[in-house]
Amino acid sequence: MFAPLKDLAADLAAEKTSSEKLTEEALARIGDAKGEGGRTYTDVFADAARAEAKASDALRAAGVVPSPLAGIPISVKDLFDIRGRVTMAGSVARKGEPAADEDAPVVARLRAAGAVILGRTNMTEFAFSGLGLNPHYGTPKNPFDRETGRIPGGSSSGAAISVTDGMAAAGIGTDTGGSVRIPSALNGLTGFKPTARRVPTDGAFPLSWALDSIGPLARSVDCCALLDAIMAGEAPSDVTPLSVKGMRLVVPGTMVMDDMDEHVAKTFEAALDKLSAAGALLEEKPFEWLLEIPASNKAGGFAPTEAYAIHHHLLSRKESAYDPRVATRIQGGAKMAAADYVILSRRRVEIQAVANAATRDYDAVLMPTVPQIAPSIASLESNEALYHTTNLLMLRNPSLGNFLDRSAVSLPCHEAGTAPVGLMVMGETMGDAKTLSVSAGIEAVLGK
Repeated sequence: MFAPLKDLAADLAAEKTSSEKLTEEALARIGDAKGEGGRTYTDVFADAARAEAKASDALRAAGVVPSPLAGIPISVKDLFDIRGRVTMAGSVARKGEPAADEDAPVVARLRAAGAVILGRTNMTEFAFSGLGLNPHYGTPKNPFDRETGRIPGGSSSGAAISVTDGMAAAGIGTDTGGSVRIPSALNGLTGFKPTARRVPTDGAFPLSWALDSIGPLARSVDCCALLDAIMAGEAPSDVTPLSVKGMRLVVPGTMVMDDMDEHVAKTFEAALDKLSAAGALLEEKPFEWLLEIPASNKAGGFAPTEAYAIHHHLLSRKESAYDPRVATRIQGGAKMAAADYVILSRRRVEIQAVANAATRDYDAVLMPTVPQIAPSIASLESNEALYHTTNLLMLRNPSLGNFLDRSAVSLPCHEAGTAPVGLMVMGETMGDAKTLSVSAGIEAVLGK
């Protein structure tokens, strides 16, 4: 794994390394036949990345450093438009579709900041699962217990493994129901879901217009904050950690701690104990209103309904090219009546108002990002029922933040050498800066 972005930027400034060297290191790992590169990337821009790195070093030598990200190699998810290339979105059904006329805005902003774009990373087909399995391009294996072959989490599966395996210094993913935070949690990374409107989703193949957001997977909160600022078109600045002493944190007693396995339960409790010992004011509140979110989705939900609107023409022509598990979920969106969709949209606003009133006096809401450690790939591939129940379980907690349109960070909170576990820090809508500061303070305590 590469050093944090701030350290890489310092080494570049001190001429201890170069963009060309960092890029070659990443490309070598991608190309290692014994590694996960072939399953992690669907498209590698080797020649372009080398040219970008060379240009970055030349600009730096001339005193031109457009941002702290300049010269650092990163990956982007396979659903972002890249000029002149077809956006496949983890599928083969889009073969023959028109190539993109221009880069997605977030990619253009990363390039303008001087980042070296290494390639596009594997994902669940059309981003429609939290597990990360892909029958077309293979499934990259979680770095924990690689011999068993555990899931990477999804849908930003390749984004996570590109970072854990040093095939990029950071990865850019999307998050519609947890697709940045789930793979971050399962692989021991930090992932950030911003308030959706802050980062433009144009040029990213959509799953759900109502829920899609774009966020980074990286080594630390500070790394995520840098990438987020650039993608949001904001001036990068250092995150100031908020002191944990006196921090008001609330843990919901409803739903989010159900079905935890023993390791996640013990790890989550240990994280809360550390925060309490550091002076955090922890409360548990019922928050029964959380149950209104799954109840409101019973008629169909935003993701399947909007996905069907996006896909129905392509599905009618190329259904056989889809992953059957993905196609089935998309086709389920055809069942929702227009009136039910309108009711859901109104109900979402009402639940958000209740949630805002319930959490406004707290610095953050805490919960396990996902309630279980990464299961084996083989167990999910061979058992259809287990696949679907596990998928719903992985999506359950992080999807609450998408429905509420909250900013949220997943932080690693496990002991070194044990299965990765994520602690989710959920802040307020458009309270992204505070969410990052709170998370940085918690990160400092958990890292001791």
